[in-house]
Amino acid sequence: MKRLSGLVGLLASIGIVVAAPVAAQDTRVEAAKKEGKVVWYTSLALPTAEKVGKLFEAAYPGIKVEVQRTGSQRILQRVMQELQANLKLVDVIHTSDAGHFVLLKEKKLLMKYTPPGVDAFPPGFKDKDGYYFTLRATVNVIAYNTKLVPAAEAPKGWKDLLDPKWRGKMVTAHPGYSGVISTHVLALVQLYGWDYFKQLAQNKLMLVQSAVDPAGVVASGERQVAVDGGDYYYYQMKKKGNPIEVVYPKEGVPLVVSPTAIASFAPHPNAAKLFSDFTFSRELQQVMADSEGLYTGHPEVKYPADKPKLSDLKLLTVDPEELEKRNEEIKTRFVEFFGA
Repeated sequence: MKRLSGLVGLLASIGIVVAAPVAAQDTRVEAAKKEGKVVWYTSLALPTAEKVGKLFEAAYPGIKVEVQRTGSQRILQRVMQELQANLKLVDVIHTSDAGHFVLLKEKKLLMKYTPPGVDAFPPGFKDKDGYYFTLRATVNVIAYNTKLVPAAEAPKGWKDLLDPKWRGKMVTAHPGYSGVISTHVLALVQLYGWDYFKQLAQNKLMLVQSAVDPAGVVASGERQVAVDGGDYYYYQMKKKGNPIEVVYPKEGVPLVVSPTAIASFAPHPNAAKLFSDFTFSRELQQVMADSEGLYTGHPEVKYPADKPKLSDLKLLTVDPEELEKRNEEIKTRFVEFFGA
């Protein structure tokens, strides 16, 4: 009883209430417990991914979440390489490149499974055939170090980043690693053409990998301005007292939907379904909005007062099929301009 009351207290403290007696009667829970774990390949920032894993483990004692966090492009590469070696290791796949799920679906590598509640998500947040759904969304923004850049001099829009005064003072993440950045690049190519990135490269940017990496670079003062990156991680860094300010350009911000799906060959299918149900629950989606600064397709989620609603922003959207089709072009042209 002590253990049960402790669990209820933990979940209640973060806004998640689980009806333990109902869960105990769920035959899938027992089947998942026999499997013992769920293997999750995710591009979500590691602290956030680990938090989700710990909350699931607290709600379902006896089922471990094995978090394997890396960039979106490496996740896809890893899944395909493992399958070539006849290794079926992953249960749940989550990346920030919606094009990956178009490809995986075409190759019949996704299980058709619809978690409760996702039917209410808007069209852009779900696969019409029920193979994948958007776990979370972010928008790409500009950010700057408030100790090094006065607000009056900070860039206000994407084309302000082309000003030679920022030469050697900016950082960008890489579409060859990050699905967030692949989406960002395609959105701005659709807006301005490839010439925008050709001009941007003239300012000699520092290159990093993940869409969360520019936040640390700017916070430390190693570079003054980040030309991209998911707004949620800047939001978290600012909340922790780092000298970061976020800019949402009025000409539009690329919306990055990050789908999740169960692998058709999942070695722990019952645990995978249980984990998917949990991650799409209103309570868990609300936790991600509250403490992690993420957006969601869940219509009942409320957002922090200090963060703009998606409806307040002009969103630049990218078609997942177009993203998948142009994936190699995006990486090749980026390397052509930025040299790595």
